[in-house]
Amino acid sequence: MTQAFEALTELERDALTEIMNIGVSRAAANLRKMIGDQVHLSVPSIDIVNQRRAARLISEREISELVAVRQDFSGPFSGRALLIFPETNSLELVRAVAGGTLSAQEVVEIEHEALAETGNIILNSCLATIANMLKRSLTMTIPEILRGSGDRLFEVSEDAAIDGLVLFLYIDFAVRTRDIRGYIAMMMDIPSLEILRGLLGEFIARVVGDDSEAAGGEGGAANA
Repeated sequence: MTQAFEALTELERDALTEIMNIGVSRAAANLRKMIGDQVHLSVPSIDIVNQRRAARLISEREISELVAVRQDFSGPFSGRALLIFPETNSLELVRAVAGGTLSAQEVVEIEHEALAETGNIILNSCLATIANMLKRSLTMTIPEILRGSGDRLFEVSEDAAIDGLVLFLYIDFAVRTRDIRGYIAMMMDIPSLEILRGLLGEFIARVVGDDSEAAGGEGGAANA
């Protein structure tokens, strides 16, 4: 099932990584405005795996329960976006978003709202960046909060004959003195991933064309 996406060239993967890094950078800027403090987000790795492998990657890294913000998206390609945290990290994020010193009870009371708002900011920033840079538009649903294991979040079923594919990103958060790790995952089917790949090809052609024109222009100026 992963062969369709494993066939991506190194250039296509680099382009996708660059687009996602720009999206995450914009998410960090938007989140910084909300919490009034410096936020650093980075995307050190991107993998394309099936749903079972995505669930396994989470379980290999995390032993605690997980919390996720989920939003579906549709357009030229469609799927489901997840912003995932270990539960302990999610509470730290709520404290950072809320600001000040909160009691444990207060954190629990505002957790759902704070996570939904944070997820909406981060996922919308990432998906809007993808859409803009690929010159397409996407529509997103309102955020939902999920809790449970990797199998539940990625809808892994023992009797399912076919797994969907997941565009899986590991992200690092740094908010003030708090280190908060998280994951972004986008679940898409083969047709959507093939469309995404085609749009990546168009994006690369535009960038390469622009670079070539810029290089030609610089050469002409130098000769003059």
